[in-house]
Amino acid sequence: MFKTILHHRASSCEDCTKLCCTKVEHFSVSFGDVEILRDVNMHVHCGQLTALIGPNGAGKSTLLRSILGAVPHTGELHYVDAKGQHTGHPLIGYVPQYLSFDVSAPVSVMDLFMAALSRRPVWFFSSHHLRARVRDDLARVRSEYLIDRRLGALSGGELQRVLLALALDPMPDLLLLDEPVSGVDHNGLELFYDILSELREKEDMAIILISHDLPLMARHADQVVLLDHHVVTSGDPQEVFSDPRTRAIFGAVI
Repeated sequence: MFKTILHHRASSCEDCTKLCCTKVEHFSVSFGDVEILRDVNMHVHCGQLTALIGPNGAGKSTLLRSILGAVPHTGELHYVDAKGQHTGHPLIGYVPQYLSFDVSAPVSVMDLFMAALSRRPVWFFSSHHLRARVRDDLARVRSEYLIDRRLGALSGGELQRVLLALALDPMPDLLLLDEPVSGVDHNGLELFYDILSELREKEDMAIILISHDLPLMARHADQVVLLDHHVVTSGDPQEVFSDPRTRAIFGAVI
């Protein structure tokens, strides 16, 4: 059994200090004559985990990549502060479903961070300062002991926590997670969702997570959006998982 996590519900936008709400309005994406997304509308609030569910090929990953600006789309993306005013583009963190690399390569976690964080040649940086920064980043995801571990020797859960740590430097306002725990074992799942819960509470962060594990989403999500090229239904987990349209797609859900 997965332990129940007490969700941090964003009480109101008056409590937000930066980004309060991300508004996806009338998003549509087509590749040639193939329509991937059609008139998608959703609001994502700070301090909440929004689970994006749907059948394979429903456009879930395309939606995240559209928010990132990696996929052309029509429609509007608005970021709103506590006063209801549009803000500038926030910091967005992104964790992909997997990282392709040569598992036999002698590349360590520290090497990965150096490549990702260095904006100038590495000889401009103090190795001691950079190592301390990487250790702090990994500590956020309870993985500082992995700093010298070879990437190819990491378990699935360890690798995803390393990628999460990278996505949190600098600390984002909005975190996008594309099936981040696919293939991760039970203990890894427990730890990953504990970390997400801490981020929501301590950083007041908005999180959008794609998942096919519906029982987990019923326990951990504040909001669930069922996507099948368009928004079929959305609401709190109980509403969405009891909706006949959800059951028509997934069968006996919980």
